[in-house]
Formats: sequence, structure tokens, C-alpha cells
Amino acid sequence: MVKAARPVIAAVLAGLCLLPVLRDGGALQGAVPDAAPTTPAATAAPRRVVSINLCTDQLAMLLAAPGQLVSVSDLARDRQYSVMADQAVAYAANRGLAEEVYLLKPDLVLAGRYTAQATVSMLERLGIPVVVFDPAASLAEVRAGMVDMGRALGREPQAAALLAAFDARLARIAPVSGPRPRAATYAANGYMSGSGSLVGDVIATAGFDHLADELGLPVGGFVPLESLVMASPDLVIMGDDLPGASRAEEVLHHPALQALPGARTAIEDRDWFCGLPAVLGAVERLAETRAGLGPAPAAVLP
Repeated sequence: MVKAARPVIAAVLAGLCLLPVLRDGGALQGAVPDAAPTTPAATAAPRRVVSINLCTDQLAMLLAAPGQLVSVSDLARDRQYSVMADQAVAYAANRGLAEEVYLLKPDLVLAGRYTAQATVSMLERLGIPVVVFDPAASLAEVRAGMVDMGRALGREPQAAALLAAFDARLARIAPVSGPRPRAATYAANGYMSGSGSLVGDVIATAGFDHLADELGLPVGGFVPLESLVMASPDLVIMGDDLPGASRAEEVLHHPALQALPGARTAIEDRDWFCGLPAVLGAVERLAETRAGLGPAPAAVLP
């Protein structure tokens, strides 16, 4: 079996979970977390909610009232992509098609900015309210996403409790002082996540400087193996090997990469490309790795 390249999959899946806009007559325009509701739709909790995006699936599962969420996308059940695959089996699965969503008779649909756009357009024309969530590019936006989802579902107290638990867990991660080691993600086809992304913020919060900054890649890009080897970061972050093989991932097994003197660790895409509380697990794991590396080596001046 041939595997698809992980960055391509992540880009397709990314609708992530933040900064929503409720379209077709709803509220939440502009997605300011503490903005006052402006329409009855913002105060009346929806009774039949359907999510058609992997990331809104999981955030909705965390916050919805019993019986309120009636369907999530089929990807929510896939352990390769979802951190809540076990919980997702309790909900009807959908494939993000307008016809099947309409037949579920939702009074609210949750979608990602970059997924199922044809479905969103059709549902809007049918008069069904749709909340579209933009990608989370930082831990601050992960926090805002919890508030926004709570408002969309009429579950503000539950969102406040989830946010408090998130903040308490984040506060327990020891702050880092002194020189910061350099870390880089490296994936199929040599893709490196940008420093201005959620992944970048996770890396920075764990106590690392992101090699992407040095390479001028704030939003990510493809980095030749030679450039990575010459930069010689203190830590290379990769995903676990999946069954099968693909030419896009051959670079990840190159002897030059294996010979880098720095440390290596694995974090799966599912652990940090959605704006979920679970992203703190990636922060904690990287912070532990940072502590094990000791002081960062002093810069060598020319």
C-alpha cells in the first residue's frame, strides 16, 4: 500500500478550530471571544448539531451537551488523524456531503475554513446556519477556540471550565531560562512547519528556538536535506513511521539525516494540528525533551 505524504494530508485536513464566523444570518461575526451576542441565534442553544470537519468534530465532542451533537466526520474515528477516535464512535459519521448533512436536519453545522467548501455553500443556500472555524496559529487561539465553540453551542460554562483546566495545565509546564536549543520539524518531501504556526508556538513554548526562523520560513516550506544537515539543529521532530511506503518519505530515512548529532523525537500530526486542549501533550513532551538536552551550545562566532 502506498502512503500519502503527511504534509499533504495535514493541509487537506486543516480546518482546525478557531475564530469562527457564523454565516447566513447567525452571530459570531469577527470571532472576538468576549463579543456580545447580536442575534437570537447566539443565545438559543442549537439542538441538532452536525460537524463536518475533523477539528470541529473533536472540540464539539468536548463541549456539546448529551444528545446535542448528532454527527461528526468519518475522519474523527480514524486513530491516525484523531485524538478522540474512541469517543467518535458514539456519533453517526458523515462524509461532509451536503445531501447527507441536510437529511440529518441540523439547526447548526460546524465546518473548517478549508474543508467541504461546496457543502458549506449549499447548506447556506438552504438556510442552514453554518459556523466556519479558521485555523489556530497559536496557543492563544486554541484558548479562544474553546470560548467560541462554547458560545456556538450555548455551552459557555462548560467552555469556561475547559479553558480553566487548559490554563492550569499550561501553567504547570516549567518556564525555560537560559540559551534555547534549536529545533526543526521535518516531514515528507522535506516539509518544515513554519515558526508562525501552532506547531511553531508549541515548539517555542517548550523552550526551543525554531530553525524555520533562521531559514526564513514563517509559514513553513520545503527544505532540502542539505540545508537541514548544514544547520544541524539540536532536535529534529518527526512523525512515527506508518505502514507502507512512499517516495515522499524516502528523505526521512536518508543516512545523512540519521547521522545528525542532535536528538530526535516523534510527534504525530494528530497531536498538534488541531486547536484542541490535547495540544498541550505535545508541549509537555517537548519540554521534557528540552530538559534532557541540558544547556544549549554556545554560538560559534566567525
